[in-house]
Amino acid sequence: MIRNIIRTGRWLVRLQINSLAPIAIRKSSSILKDFRLNVSCGFNNRRLSDNIRNEEEPLVFEEACNETLESLCDFFEQLIEDAPNLKGADVTYSDGVLTISLGKHGTYVINRQIPNKQIWLSSPTSGPKRYDLVLEGGGYWIYKHDGVTLHKLLQQEISVIVKDKVDLSKCSHSLV
Repeated sequence: MIRNIIRTGRWLVRLQINSLAPIAIRKSSSILKDFRLNVSCGFNNRRLSDNIRNEEEPLVFEEACNETLESLCDFFEQLIEDAPNLKGADVTYSDGVLTISLGKHGTYVINRQIPNKQIWLSSPTSGPKRYDLVLEGGGYWIYKHDGVTLHKLLQQEISVIVKDKVDLSKCSHSLV
């Protein structure tokens, strides 16, 4: 019975920490980068900073993914409203999958891949690509094979489709 109480207590603490962690991570990410403290944990010697980073990374990744996909969704909804040659186009965002149907120009699908900590893009112009999060400078998504960022590629391709220059620099986690 005591074991069950302890397990429940640990579960509640984790739940509370996970709900507060995104706020704490944003405010203390610079402190955590330099945080190095060797602590003995049970029988194995592991640094406390390694434990913090392992639990920090999924939270930072999920927050960056959500902010990126939501800002791209808002951008494309506004673009479709304003662009005269995109009538009948549609944007949907659900469960981490952003689908942008641009009629005769094809469909873009941008989705998060939690196990790989990546954002995947399926483009009718450039094909499939997998973007990794770089945390420098506020964070941005980069395709490691060619060094082009997600927002830069989308900006180039969408500018050709709408026949006007589009600016994705105001979207979350963009580097263009």
